[in-house]
Amino acid sequence: MAEPRVEVRRSKRRTRTVTAYREGDTLIVLIPARLSKKEEAHWVQEMQRRLLRSETRRRSPARTSDAALLARCGELSALYFDGTCDPRSVRWVPPMRTRWASCTPVDRTIRVSERLREVPAWVLDYVLVHELAHLLVPGHGEDFWELARRYPRTDRAVGYLEGLSAAAGWGISAAD
Repeated sequence: MAEPRVEVRRSKRRTRTVTAYREGDTLIVLIPARLSKKEEAHWVQEMQRRLLRSETRRRSPARTSDAALLARCGELSALYFDGTCDPRSVRWVPPMRTRWASCTPVDRTIRVSERLREVPAWVLDYVLVHELAHLLVPGHGEDFWELARRYPRTDRAVGYLEGLSAAAGWGISAAD
């Protein structure tokens, strides 16, 4: 595996802190101008390690396959619905134009847009809980939202998805 591209930006105004973020496939490391080359090398390695750990923690294992997605739905059903939501199938599908996911209660199938493969695990979990709730209540009435809000990060995930959609210009509502 190739080493990621690293760009170090030194700043005279930055006196103590070291920060890093990804910009495309490049790791940007912001450091104080006074650091030596040895200290710079240490902080580049340290920030690569921290960023990798952070990104790994956010990744959901459910994104790896349809079977993993179905298994995650089983875990979420047990957590939030006492195991009563049992989809027959859950699968990744090509990006949908107007939705993040969809559920067909009649045949107990759930389809999840591949646009969600890169979102944090807690956002994907919200979408799955939302669709699982549709297995019990088809519409978006009060009874549905009472079930969907059992997931503690519902409001935060809805905000995340609305921001993602707005930034990308997709026009997808997180509440549908």
